[in-house]
Amino acid sequence: MIARHFIGGRWSDAGARIEVEDPGTGEAIGEVVLADGETVDEAVMAADACHRSGALTGPRPAYRLSLMLRMAGAIREVTEQGAEILCRESGKPLSDARGEFEEAARYFEYYGGMADKLEGRSIPLGENYFDWTVREPHGVSAHVVPWNFPVGLAARSLAAGLAAGNCIVIKSPELAPLGLTVLVEALANADLPAGAINLVSGYGRETGEALIRHPMVRHIVFTGSVPTGRAILHAAAERIVPSVMELGGKSAGIVHADADIDTVVASVESGVFFNAGQVCSAMSRLLVHDSLHDELAHAIRQRAEALRIGHGLEDPDLTPLISADQLDRVEQLCSSGLRDGATAITGGQRIDRAGHFMQPTVFTDVRASMAIAKEEIFGPALSLLRFRTTDEAVAMANDTDYGLVAGVFGRDLDRTLDTARQLDAGQVFVNEWFAGGVETPFGGTGLSGYGREKGLEALDNHLRTRNIAVRLNR
Repeated sequence: MIARHFIGGRWSDAGARIEVEDPGTGEAIGEVVLADGETVDEAVMAADACHRSGALTGPRPAYRLSLMLRMAGAIREVTEQGAEILCRESGKPLSDARGEFEEAARYFEYYGGMADKLEGRSIPLGENYFDWTVREPHGVSAHVVPWNFPVGLAARSLAAGLAAGNCIVIKSPELAPLGLTVLVEALANADLPAGAINLVSGYGRETGEALIRHPMVRHIVFTGSVPTGRAILHAAAERIVPSVMELGGKSAGIVHADADIDTVVASVESGVFFNAGQVCSAMSRLLVHDSLHDELAHAIRQRAEALRIGHGLEDPDLTPLISADQLDRVEQLCSSGLRDGATAITGGQRIDRAGHFMQPTVFTDVRASMAIAKEEIFGPALSLLRFRTTDEAVAMANDTDYGLVAGVFGRDLDRTLDTARQLDAGQVFVNEWFAGGVETPFGGTGLSGYGREKGLEALDNHLRTRNIAVRLNR
């Protein structure tokens, strides 16, 4: 399969190509066409032309509602085909790849239902004045999508942006562009206005930078690393372009003495080992009350060692990392933990087999100053730290430059909710990691970025408010 450009309603394969590999085998499974500056310019101008034509905003808002529901149906029709492609290029389990397409359809249903409900308000200014607000799209919106959930995260911002009436240019990840191509093919088959959605692929330093710096781009959505986010924000600052930034995390779960061990272990499996730990909101730190630490560590070790490891098409519990470079980085961080004095009660090294597999890893004897407790690992590794008092646990959890998500486990509702209130994170889970959904706002503080995606709050990022004040001559 070839990941091509989609510009102004037409597909193009013009440009240099690089291979896309299967992380489970290391073998090439397709190609991606790289967009140069001229191709990016064509995509942005197609989006701008669509925006100026009023194709999305001229008809009654119910048009966008029906369009997005058609798109949701089109996504569901390609779910099985797309899931296998996404599984092979990203390495994730087939069931998770299928779930990503199903989630994508859900985003279009959810935000489609809001497309005809974006209302302004009337503001009373006294006699002889009539004042109101209008909520309107930014225009051309650039969306830079990461490789860990390319279909789900693209749909997340696409659906909200289209519901608001924006026209969008997506930059797909060069490591995993094929599933996203299937998604856009499905959307294009739903009578999408030409230029409403455009897709380009390529490296961040070339394709991504050309897109972000384009003078017609009026809005930016980015999910990815802190260094790349900083570079994008510098470029955005030059033209004062509003942006939504989701830049990762080093999230902590707090386990009180009265927590249910089975509940915590289940959340560790999803919070640490889901997608091989390549999740911005992964539970990479678990702060455990001293009285429960050893028992919980033993239970987590048992669960980790029981995980089925294999190629995504086998639908195992743990799959490979996306690339050889990512595997090297994760293994090096784990090695630094051992050098710093942490104990790997299981794992800590790569697996000797074809592909880019890392052992499920659990560290104890971790100090808050260690790199494994401070840096985002983005792999299947968990650090366990002890605490004695709630104040100590909250201080440890908040001792990070990130602030994406956090979690609390315990039966005492007063204590768990009081702990949750003190955690400096954009989303806090209680007794289940990843307890949210399409409907719940997601975003962070500090180095985790700003702005919100998902939920009603996401629409505020894709809209701007115009105020109209009238003095009546009477």
